[in-house]
Amino acid sequence: MTAEATIGVDLGGTNCRAALVTSAGQTGEVLKISTRMDHGYQALLEKLTGLCGQLRAEVRTRGLRVASVGLGAPGIINQDGLVLVSPNLPELNGHALATDLGNLLDLPTVVVNDANAICWGEALFGAGRCFSSFLTVTLGTGVGGGLVLNRGIWTGADGAAGEIGHLTVVPQGRPCGCGNRGCLEQYASATGIVLGVRERLAAGQKGLLANLPADELTSRKVAEAARRGDSLALAVFEEAGRALGQALAGVANLLNLEGVVVTGGASESFDLILPSIKEEIRQRAFEVPGQRLRIVRGELGDNAGILGAARMSLQ
Repeated sequence: MTAEATIGVDLGGTNCRAALVTSAGQTGEVLKISTRMDHGYQALLEKLTGLCGQLRAEVRTRGLRVASVGLGAPGIINQDGLVLVSPNLPELNGHALATDLGNLLDLPTVVVNDANAICWGEALFGAGRCFSSFLTVTLGTGVGGGLVLNRGIWTGADGAAGEIGHLTVVPQGRPCGCGNRGCLEQYASATGIVLGVRERLAAGQKGLLANLPADELTSRKVAEAARRGDSLALAVFEEAGRALGQALAGVANLLNLEGVVVTGGASESFDLILPSIKEEIRQRAFEVPGQRLRIVRGELGDNAGILGAARMSLQ
């Protein structure tokens, strides 16, 4: 009997990554393409079909058979793989991505929210293995979230559950791309961290980042300055931690989860935000759920979404 593998695809606003995934959670070589949408939706479908075709060729050399395709994409995606709203890839809006790609590949294809894919990957193979119920928070350009309840992914009635990045933490705060103001992702994401530095520099504060060219200011540079003791950079990470801790205190009271798994590129600064996260939870959450909640960093890095999407395609 021929062994089976699945194709996992992580479709981001800038790049798309894909790999073969075995039943044991092992990935082959990760292939990467640009997801620029200059030529529209059909051109993206062609790119995705070509990417999956390369992986199918790899399958033949390994003596495997492709069982299905799982793709994680940004936005609200219903149970049928219809993209309802994708702020980062609006060209996907209203398209039945799962059906269209599945027809081109002639394979069972599932499309899910990218944060849910990351969450499920961590649940099966990473830092979420020890939790029955937990929240994954992805800290990248924005802030995403995925929710596991009793070892099952919870997407809500319309596929919109887990959007912790759009909880309001600062009433009348920074405007957000979603149309609200003061959303968590405007303070705790990589983008929010850079915004926090720029606001302070514009107000006249000084520090190691003051002479850095504007196009070179990144959350990684801010973290480097913070680790060198720069007070401005440290204040920005404290603000980010407080905002995330405020949101997580509400989550703790609402759901009494066992844990939170923090992932994404900005999670490299996990040590800089954890103290203020914990302090906010201590102050704001009820004692029992607040003490229960363990906050850990993800273990799978960039492969979490590929692994999770691939396994979700089998369900």
